[in-house]
Amino acid sequence: MRKGRAKKRILLPDPKFGNTLITRFVNNLMFDGRKNTAYQIFYDAMDIISTKVTEEEAVAVWEKALENIMPAVEVRSRRIGGATFQIPQPVRDDRKISLGMKWMIGFTRKRNEKTMCERLAGEILAAYKEEGATFKKKQDTHRMAEANKAFAHFRF
Repeated sequence: MRKGRAKKRILLPDPKFGNTLITRFVNNLMFDGRKNTAYQIFYDAMDIISTKVTEEEAVAVWEKALENIMPAVEVRSRRIGGATFQIPQPVRDDRKISLGMKWMIGFTRKRNEKTMCERLAGEILAAYKEEGATFKKKQDTHRMAEANKAFAHFRF
């Protein structure tokens, strides 16, 4: 028998901006428990963004970029009568944020700037302008859901 749902852990806000969403992002960015290094990478990226974008604050740019890459729908596989169908489903708010962050960090690591903070700043700016690999991933996800709209009545 299955146990109950896991309790949501309460995250502390980050030390510089006082934002819990930043803490969540840094936790995804972190490798081998090196949280200070992850924070340093994020804050350096924010400094780079603040020099490139003058009209808005760096954290606002990051939040808008994250908003631009969060998917509204996704496809889930479901076996029906021996065939597997890709069924489009709306994404929960919590999962939207998680997918957006993970996609952004994944594509940041694949970029070819010299340092991680430059890569992260580049990816955030690209997402802010609604371009780049992360935004393309969101568009592809939406396109796939649109293509499989005929199977939406199989939703569970």
